[in-house]
Amino acid sequence: MNREQTKGNADQFKGEFKKQYRKLTNNESKEAEGNMDKLKGQTEEKWGDAKEALSKTFNDRRD
Repeated sequence: MNREQTKGNADQFKGEFKKQYRKLTNNESKEAEGNMDKLKGQTEEKWGDAKEALSKTFNDRRD
């Protein structure tokens, strides 16, 4: 797991936490922030997956 994947997972967790916090406090802006954080996390995780796959392919061809 690379840095982007780890950060992506953390941001997804943070986003889900904010969405749940919104339910407790009725704070609609936290839900919007949570949705954005979750989307950002999913994007970072996908970028990390692609980066890792590319690195593995490059290293396999090099060997």
